[in-house]
Amino acid sequence: MATRIEFSQHGGPEVLKAVEFTPKDPAENEVQVENKAIGINYIDTYIRSGLYPPPSLPSGLGTEAAGVISKVGSGVTHLKVGDRVVYAQSGLGAYSSVHNAPADKVAKIPDAISFEQAAASFLKGLTVFYLLRKTYEIKANETFLFHAAAGGVGLIACQWAKALGAKLIGTVGSAQKAERALQAGAWQTINYQHENISERVKELTGGKKVAVVYDSVGKETWEASLDCLQRRGLMVSFGNSSGPVTGVNLGILNQKGSLYVTRPSLNGYLTTRAEFDEACNELFSLIASGAVKVDVAENQKFALKDAVLAHKTLESRATQGSSLLIP
Repeated sequence: MATRIEFSQHGGPEVLKAVEFTPKDPAENEVQVENKAIGINYIDTYIRSGLYPPPSLPSGLGTEAAGVISKVGSGVTHLKVGDRVVYAQSGLGAYSSVHNAPADKVAKIPDAISFEQAAASFLKGLTVFYLLRKTYEIKANETFLFHAAAGGVGLIACQWAKALGAKLIGTVGSAQKAERALQAGAWQTINYQHENISERVKELTGGKKVAVVYDSVGKETWEASLDCLQRRGLMVSFGNSSGPVTGVNLGILNQKGSLYVTRPSLNGYLTTRAEFDEACNELFSLIASGAVKVDVAENQKFALKDAVLAHKTLESRATQGSSLLIP
């Protein structure tokens, strides 16, 4: 028997329940993984709440974890029992002690990287990869704005930007989070509780503003993000932690300087095995070299059965960096 987290209706964290189940054997192109550490991502709260509803209910939750392969499907040749692996985009159900994942979404973990580091960084790191390297390719010495810079994705982005020699301006909600982002490699921070985001960006850039804004906050920062952009700048909206952006008047993009907007996702960028391998290799190289550190605070590691508390903590915006479930 194994344990997994399920929900039978949409709602707050309290709808999550731990249940016992008997794992099925992996299908032809799947592997079965005994999870050692499970990544918690903000998108998990959207699925639970119904903003991004699952195909059916009851449903499992989570798409990212790291562990050891215990069984291999008949069509899988590049992985074997005993391999240390990490996976994301696996189909819902990673909040589990055992999970069957598509083999083409699984990567071997280098010896220099722990299960916890892998689970805390994989989906978030692949996200930063496509944002900074593909959606808009950040160059050395380039200044750009990244919202929620002390979050799980944000802290990796701060470090990645520093490795690229770029200047990340990060928005944060407290002095403590500002310090964390600066330690990670942010060039400057803006505390949106006390500072006007667009005015501060103008100050920091000598009035030039920025060519690209990365925004995972959504509703609360939409207009401020547009006001930070140069003429023909790019607004990258990749999340909505404050709620979705709705009722957009496209004319505003003209009024603010013939701006571009994109709403990218991992699936749109890492669709082939070659794209997946390129992203994994770059991410793992940065972690192994120490350029990107993904240490998880002890108070952000939760037992699998405490998924309710984990989601409450995440949605309170009290966390910094990544959080994990430990089976």
